Amino acid sequence: MNILTKIAEENNLNLLESTPLSGGDINDVFLLKCASKKYVVKTNDASKFPGMFEAEAEGLDLLRSSNSFKIPSVVKFGVIENTSYLLLEYILEGSASHIFWQQFAENLAILHKTTQPTFGLDHNNYIGSLPQYNGTQTSAADFYINQRLEPQFKMAKEQGFDFSKLDVFYKNIFSEIPNEPPSLLHGDLWGGNYLVSEDGNPTLIDPAVSFASREMDLAMMQLFGGFSEEVFSHYHSIFPLKNNWKQRVSLWQLYYLLVHLNLFGSSYLSRVQNIAKKYR
Repeated sequence: MNILTKIAEENNLNLLESTPLSGGDINDVFLLKCASKKYVVKTNDASKFPGMFEAEAEGLDLLRSSNSFKIPSVVKFGVIENTSYLLLEYILEGSASHIFWQQFAENLAILHKTTQPTFGLDHNNYIGSLPQYNGTQTSAADFYINQRLEPQFKMAKEQGFDFSKLDVFYKNIFSEIPNEPPSLLHGDLWGGNYLVSEDGNPTLIDPAVSFASREMDLAMMQLFGGFSEEVFSHYHSIFPLKNNWKQRVSLWQLYYLLVHLNLFGSSYLSRVQNIAKKYR
C-alpha cells in the first residue's frame, strides 16, 4: 500500500486516482481524485522538516482569518511512517478578471491591516526548507535584524561566505526602517505562490507568515517579477506607504536573497554584497 493510499484511508477518502503536480526539492505534491471531490496533498520527509506542515497549516488558517484573499482550506496534517503530509482543498484555476490586480491590491491591503501588538509570531516556521524565526520584538527594525537577517548571515558564514562590518550595517539600517504597526504577511509572496481561482479571484498558497513590516511582502513581489505594476500603485493609493519606500525595496529583498544564497549558493552572493555595501 503506497503512502497516498494510506493518507486517503486515514482521512476516510475513497481514492480513485492520483496525479503528480509541480512540487520541488522539499515536497512532493499530488492531486487526489476521490469519490466525493478532489484534494491536493503535499508530502515530505518528517525527519528532515519537522513541524513544517503544521506550521504551514497554521499559516493558512491565519491568512484565512484576515478575510482578505481566498485561501485553500486545511483538511488535515499528520505523519505516516516518517512521511509528513498536508491535505488541502483543491482550488480549480481559471482566468484573471479585468480587475484582478485591483482586487489583489485591495486584498493585500486588508491582509496588511491585520495586526497585533508585537512583531513576530507564537511559533517558528519555514522559509523554503530553511527555519524562519519569529521571536517577539517590539519594533520593525529589531525584528528584521534579529529574526530575519542575523540568522541568515550566520548560516551564510557557516557555509564559507564572508561578510564584514555587519555591526555597522545593522546600526545604519536601524534608522532606515519605519516603525509602522506589525502587519500580517504572507511572507514568501513571489509569483509562484498565487493562483487565479475559477471565478477569477486571487488566491494565496505556500505561506511563511509572521507579523512584520508590510514592505517585506511588497519587496518580495518585486524581486522575481510576476506582478503587474498596477498592484503597487493601487495598493499605495488605498494604504499609502511611508516616504521613500521605493528606496527601501532592496533592503527588504536582502532577506530573501540571503535565503536563496543559503539554499542555492554563490550565484546570489554579489547581490547580497551590493545591498550590504550600501549601508556600511
